[in-house]
Amino acid sequence: MKYLLKGGTVVSGTDVRKADVLIEDEKIVAVSDDMIQDDAALIDVTGKLLFPGFIDAHTHFDLEVSGTVTADNFDTGTKAAIAGGTTCIIDFATQNKGETLQEGLANWHKKADGRSSCDYGFHMAISEWTPQVSDEIPEMFEAGITSFKMYMTYSSRVRDWEIYQILKRIKEYGGVAGVHCENGELIDELIKEQKKAGNLSPSAHPVSRPSSIEAEAVNRFLTIAKLVDVPVIVVHLSSKEGFREIEQARENGQRVYVETCPQYLLMDEGRYYLPGFESAKYVISPPLRTKADNECLWKALKEEQIDTVATDHCSFTTGQKEMGKDDFTKIPNGMPGVETRAVLMYTFGVLEDRISLTQMCKLMAENPAKLYGMYPQKGCLEPGSDADLVIWDPNYESRITAKDQLQNMDYAPFEGLSVKGRAEKVFLRGVLSVEDGKVIKENHGKYISRKRGNLD
Repeated sequence: MKYLLKGGTVVSGTDVRKADVLIEDEKIVAVSDDMIQDDAALIDVTGKLLFPGFIDAHTHFDLEVSGTVTADNFDTGTKAAIAGGTTCIIDFATQNKGETLQEGLANWHKKADGRSSCDYGFHMAISEWTPQVSDEIPEMFEAGITSFKMYMTYSSRVRDWEIYQILKRIKEYGGVAGVHCENGELIDELIKEQKKAGNLSPSAHPVSRPSSIEAEAVNRFLTIAKLVDVPVIVVHLSSKEGFREIEQARENGQRVYVETCPQYLLMDEGRYYLPGFESAKYVISPPLRTKADNECLWKALKEEQIDTVATDHCSFTTGQKEMGKDDFTKIPNGMPGVETRAVLMYTFGVLEDRISLTQMCKLMAENPAKLYGMYPQKGCLEPGSDADLVIWDPNYESRITAKDQLQNMDYAPFEGLSVKGRAEKVFLRGVLSVEDGKVIKENHGKYISRKRGNLD
């Protein structure tokens, strides 16, 4: 199928310009002024913004955790993603204890293949490090897995010497690792203190995971990375203290990439002191911080000191959250976000002059494509690139509500919030998949085998 998108404004990571876009089959054919193609289906996009398909490089679909399974699988989660303008996600294929990396990867292909409505790739989350697992690393690169995940907290955490060995091994092949930075041992102790004091409510969650816990782990992780001399990623950065550690490392010459999420920009710790059990909806890790932390992260985005904005979409219904009604440590950690990321960043970022249109494009499309080895196949609107394209209506006004969402959830974290803009139409590899904000083409997503990334 051939489409000519005429009269729109094309947004890239460097400029915003009036241009027509010609799509044929799965690819962008041309981007130029005043094109005429009599054999193409004409779509008038006057007054609309044309973005490359957004990429969410941090999702957790169909993940078994905390004695339950996330509410969104690859069916519901990717429909919500593409409805919001995200044409590619990178989920975490997780090696459970006792499994090989190949087994973890095979499990995630079974979950995703044939069920995804947007394209998808996988990071490999390493939970257990052995000589046998080390031997599997080159196999991951052959399978298109060039990025890895480690946790410094939870039962799946790896120890410092293991992080060192994993980074050394990944460096051999030009891969990159992202790490959840919180000091798990100190969290365990602070949790014991809260329980001893009789505080079993959600309000104990932020107290047991203060920003200093994140900052200490960021410092320790970057110390290890410096020994190995390898670039690394700090995922879902939440705090000013953590950011200061990253600034210091960069001043000392380290390459450190940073991801944050809309919840750490737009919510604060006041959500943990709501009536009843309402606060459980906001139990995530790292926790929500202060307004000062919000502003620090916005400033870092404006100054291009943060590289990507993802969601850490990890959804649990209110029923699942109630597993921790009598013990906050049993509340499954996580919240949804894959459907609302773009409209939140446009409304509260671009329209409030906290970021520009070009920065929104970089943070949500171009930079993740480069960092995770998909550029220029994805992340840009250039001849030869995949025809992943978001036709954005900048004037559409709505409210975020649970009843209108595709995420498999009975609540919306940003319930009732007025927003502006939407993904009116979305193309996935040349196929019109979203029309008038509704998903009209399901299960068209395919696995993306990724190359070694390079954001510099």
